[in-house]
Amino acid sequence: MSCSRRQFIARMGGLIAITSTTGQVVAQTLNINGVRYGMVHDESLCIGCNACMAACREVNKVPAGVSRLTIRRSEPIGVFPDVKYRFFRHSCQHCDNPPCVDVCPTGASYRDAASGIVDVDPSLCVGCQYCIAACPYQVRFIHPENKTADKCDFCRKTNLKQGKQPACVAVCPTKALTFGNLDDPDSDVARLLNQKATYRYKIALGTRPKMYRVPFKFGEVHQ
Repeated sequence: MSCSRRQFIARMGGLIAITSTTGQVVAQTLNINGVRYGMVHDESLCIGCNACMAACREVNKVPAGVSRLTIRRSEPIGVFPDVKYRFFRHSCQHCDNPPCVDVCPTGASYRDAASGIVDVDPSLCVGCQYCIAACPYQVRFIHPENKTADKCDFCRKTNLKQGKQPACVAVCPTKALTFGNLDDPDSDVARLLNQKATYRYKIALGTRPKMYRVPFKFGEVHQ
C-alpha cells in the first residue's frame, strides 16, 4: 500500500504523545521554533462558572449568537443532596493534524508554524464552510459580521500577542486551565502533563489534539 510523504509524517507524528496511567509524557517535536502551544482543562477543578466564556467574548470581540468557547454541563451525577456535575470545555483542539486545514481550498485555514496554533486568515476565507464540515469537534462557525470562518485561536491576535495568557486562562478563578509550550519541559503545562493522568477528546481520529483534560473524578468519561 502506497503512502505519501505527508501521510507518513502525519502517522509518525501520532507517536509523539505517550499516555500512561501515571501521567502524560510529551516529547519534543520538529516544530520550527520549538514552540507548540497547548492547554490543559482540569475537569476536577472546573466549577462551570462561565467566566472563561465571558472573558473570551470580551477580549476577542465575539458577537452575540456565536461563541469560540462553551462549557457544557453533564446530567446530574449522584443522588440529591449529594449531586455533582461534570463540566466539559468545548472549543478548538488546535490539532497537530487538523482536518480543517486539509480541506480548505484557499489556504485560509492553517497551522501556524511558529506556535502550532490552528488559525484562520479572514482575508483568504471565502466562507465555503468546508472546514466547519471537516472539524470532528464542531467548534467552528461563520462570523455573523465578517462572514468568514472563526474559532478559538488561543487569543493569538489579542492577549498572546501582548505577552499575556489567553483570556480564559487568566480569568479562571479555580485555575482549572493551564496554557503553555508543550515542547518546553520546564513550562507549567508540560510539568502538569507529567504529573497527572489526562485524556484527549476523539484521539482515535488521528487529529492529535493539543487540548488535554484531567478527567472528572466522578462518573464516566467519554472520549
